[in-house]
This record gives sequence, structure tokens and C-alpha cells, in this order.
Amino acid sequence: MSRLSCERKRWFIAGAAFFMQLCLGTVYAWSVFKKPMMEAHLWTETQTQFSFMIYNTVFALAVAFGGTLVDRKGPRLVGLIGGILFGSGLMLTGFANQIQSLGLLYVSFGCITGLGGGLGYITPVITLIRWFPDKRGLVTGLAIMGYGFGAFVLGNIAPRLILDAGIITTFHLWGGVSLVLVLIAVMFMRNPLPAWLPAGFVPQLGKISSSEDSFTFGRALRTPKFWNLWIIFFLSLTAGLGLISQLSPLTQDVMVSGFGGTPSEEQLRDIIIASGFIVALAGIFNGIGRLAWAWISDTLGRKPVFILIFTIQAAGFILLAHAGHIITFSILAFLVLACYGGSLASMPAFAADEFGPLHIGKIYGVIFTACAAAGFVGAFFFAFIKDVTSRFEPALYVASGFLLLGLFLTIIYRNPVSEN
Repeated sequence: MSRLSCERKRWFIAGAAFFMQLCLGTVYAWSVFKKPMMEAHLWTETQTQFSFMIYNTVFALAVAFGGTLVDRKGPRLVGLIGGILFGSGLMLTGFANQIQSLGLLYVSFGCITGLGGGLGYITPVITLIRWFPDKRGLVTGLAIMGYGFGAFVLGNIAPRLILDAGIITTFHLWGGVSLVLVLIAVMFMRNPLPAWLPAGFVPQLGKISSSEDSFTFGRALRTPKFWNLWIIFFLSLTAGLGLISQLSPLTQDVMVSGFGGTPSEEQLRDIIIASGFIVALAGIFNGIGRLAWAWISDTLGRKPVFILIFTIQAAGFILLAHAGHIITFSILAFLVLACYGGSLASMPAFAADEFGPLHIGKIYGVIFTACAAAGFVGAFFFAFIKDVTSRFEPALYVASGFLLLGLFLTIIYRNPVSEN
């Protein structure tokens, strides 16, 4: 394959990666589904939220396992399996609602959809890191931006569809459409040749760009800074995933309190639709943040970007606890979720800079297990605190504390490449 042909092909792969992540990222509209399921089946906050906790845990473990599979088997097979599991898991979730089974909800949405989502997510990320050593931040941010935009698509469609067609039909449609679209995008995934580099590309000092200089998986694992990155990633994701899991109910609470009394049934319907729109807009900012912060990190550096992200989020969550107007609340939510998206998009490039591209699937996969812990912890403490106190404000303060700890660890982080 000629160098010019490779240059063209990698941008087609980037486009397919964006489209694939757009379909998989529709799970970020989860909070739109939670309250209708609670009302329809009389499930509690924590019972319903537990399925999202399982999803986040299985998703992250699948990313870790999937990274190794992509290294060994290539991206197309892993993405194919992921797409099938993701779509079929969502359709089975519709059946779980039909028979009102919490256990099946945990298996279908939590385990099957989570497994498919994780395998599908890691496939384009690892593929693009190998195709774009010259634009790691930008291009992984572009693809992962699609994941954030998924909430915009489903957040706009799902509330009306649930009200008009029911939650069972909505899950069936969501699963079927996702299955078809993800499998189409997967057909574009492939790795470049091992020695290939873009024309005119000169690796920067302090970054590992070639396969020959890459850390082995075992060597990276023995580096203390590897585990520092894991903890930084965990702390940056915990607050964001907790907020995402409760964004629709939080938004509805703020709007209901703004009425100064009990809203009518028609007003409640409008509030539900409006909260879905806020979730959708949050997905846009989540996606934009992924591209913007990852792009900025190519110039400013990964560590300075994480320092900025932690600082903005820590302040933003404290301000969210005092936001009494829906406009103020929405702006703050958009800001902190843009930063959350930025941390997700910047970490693959951060890890590749530190440890090289050869074993990045396995290395970044293990770092991404931080998302499993963060998804469980964040979603749990938001739901648990709401159940105990009937308020979300204490959870927002706890989230800010996580972020301040992450800020400290990022400030003291040192580059293992420069040390060697």
C-alpha cells in the first residue's frame, strides 16, 4: 500500500470511528430511561441505578480485555463481536422491562450491553492511536467526541418516544438500529503496517512514537507512574459518571423547585421532555470537550490539560450544589461534562506518549479499568446519598473532593520516559 493511499485511508477510518462511537455513546442518555422504569415497575432509585453500575463496570473490564484482543486479533473481529452484543443486549433489555425482571435487566443492560459497549469502544481508539502518531490527541478526541454526541441523539428522541410508544418499544428500536449501524462502521477498521509512520512525521522528545521504543506490558505495569495514571483517571471519571447517571432527575428537581408549588400533569410532561433536551445538550458539550481538550493537549501537553480539567471540575461541582435556576444549573453541568469528556479523550494519548504504541491496547486497557471502579463508585454514591438524604447536594460536594485529590496527584506526576 502506497504512503499516499495510507494517508487517505486513515481519515476514512477516523470517520468510521466517529460514527461507531456515536452509536455506542447513546448509553449516556441512560438517565432519561431510569425514572420511567422506576415509575412503571415501582423499582427504587438504587435498584434501578444498579444496572448502570454493572454496565460501567463490565464496560471498563471489556475495554481492558478488548485492548488485548485488538492487539492479538485485530480491530475488525473485536468490533464485530462488540456491535452484536451491544445491540442484542439493548433489545433484551426491552424484554426485561416487558416481564418486569430486575435480574434480567442487570444481565441484559448491565452485562451484555456493557460487554458489547466496551469491546466496541476500545476498537476505534486503539486503531486510531496507531494510524495517527502525529495527531494522537486530536484524532482520538474526534472519535471519542462521537461517543459524547450519542447522548444528544438519543436524549432528543427517547423522551418523546417513551411517552408515545412506551419504554419497551424504545429499547427494541434502540438496540436494532445500533446493531446495524455499528456493524457497518466496523467494516472500515484495520491496523496499519507495524513500521508505518506518516510522511514528514518527526517524533517529539519525551514521547514514544515508534514500536521499537515502546514499553512492554510487564515493564509498564512495574512503573509506579502507571498506577498514578490509573488513580488520576479513576478520580477524573468518578464525579462525571455520577453526574451523568443522575442528570435527568437532577434537572427535573431543579425545574420542579422553580415552580414554587406542585406542577400539573401537563407541566410534568413538559419537564420530562425538557430534561431530556438538557441531557441531549450535555452530550454535545461532553463530545465537544473530548475533541477540544484532546486537541489542546497536543500543544499544551497532557499533564497541564489534566490540571486545568481537575481545577474547573472541582469548582464546578461546588457551584452546581448551589445552582437554583435551570439556566445556571445547565451551564455548569455542560462545563463539568465537557471537562469529563476531555479527560476521557486525553488519557489514551497520555498513555501512548508515556509507554509507546506497540502494546498500547493492553496497557491502556488496564488503565481503563479505572472506569469500572469509577462507574460503580460514582453511580452508587450519587444514588445512595439521594436515597438517604433525599437531596443531591451532598453527593456534589463529595464529587468535588474526589477531583481535588486528582488535582494534587496530577501536579506531582512525573514523566517515566524522561526518567529513563
